[in-house]
This record gives sequence, structure tokens and C-alpha cells, in this order.
Amino acid sequence: MFDPTAFDNMKVVVEGALYDLDICGEIVITDRNDFMNMAKMARKFDVSFQLPHKKVTAKIEMTSNLVNLGAELLPALLSEKNAGCHLNLQFFTEHKDLNIDFEAVETILMKVWGSTRKITQTIQYDPLKIEKKHTHVMTVEFDRLIGEDQMDDLVEMAEFIITTLKKLSEKIN
Repeated sequence: MFDPTAFDNMKVVVEGALYDLDICGEIVITDRNDFMNMAKMARKFDVSFQLPHKKVTAKIEMTSNLVNLGAELLPALLSEKNAGCHLNLQFFTEHKDLNIDFEAVETILMKVWGSTRKITQTIQYDPLKIEKKHTHVMTVEFDRLIGEDQMDDLVEMAEFIITTLKKLSEKIN
């Protein structure tokens, strides 16, 4: 057995908060992935969920690489400011047409997450399909490392994600 890293501890906190909401029926977890890249000593964890009976999906993604791990395990050699993980949020929904008010979606995301976050929107589709379905992907990036000092923020973030899902569901669907 090994000592859990900051990534492991934060992953457990995020999972616990989300599975508690799933058990209460406030959300429905739809997917979960936990990857370890042994060649690069990198970790990636993501969990996707929706509000019950809604079509907008949220995904929390946490990543950590060798520099982050090394900074945590060898603080005397590497800067401790590199210890932690990166966090991204994505929101997805599918449409048959593109009657989406992208500016209104941007406003919703800015109001919930603030102007310091990098927010992007993309549309994905298969151009060879006769029946065109478009996937609208909205990404909220945190341009800094998240550390164990922000554990409480990770739990609170679940409520911000639920608020975002509710507002996006009202606007988009």
C-alpha cells in the first residue's frame, strides 16, 4: 500500500460529495473514469452527472502529472507550488438544430463561475450523418492548480455545478 497523494484525497472528496447527492436523488451519476498513465506518471479522474430527467450533463475532470506528484513527494527538490491537480468542468447537451443563444449561455456561465475563469463553447457533429445531431460543449477552466487547501471548495463546487445545470436546462432545453 502507498500513501495517498493530494490527487487521491481530492478525488475521494469529490466522489463522496457527488455520490451523496446521487443517493439523495438530487443528481444522477452517468459515468465515472479513473485513469493512470504509467508511461508518463499521470492521473486523470472524471465523473459525469445530470439532474434527474434533464438533458444537460456536467463533467468534473481532475488531472495530475509527474511534476505535480514530484512537487508533492520531493518538496525539498521541487517547488511545492506545483503540488496539486488541474480541474476542468464541462457541460454537454445535444441538439438537432443550432437555435442556441450562445451569448446567453456565456452570460449564465460567467454569472455562476465569474469572469476570471476561461469559458469556451464548441459545437461537435458528424458531417457525414444525414440526421445531424450537434453536441454543445461548454468548458470552464480553472487556470491554477487546486490543492488540498481547497478541499472545502471542491465540496461547495458541487452546488455551483447544480446551479449551472439548472440554469442551462432552463435556457437550452
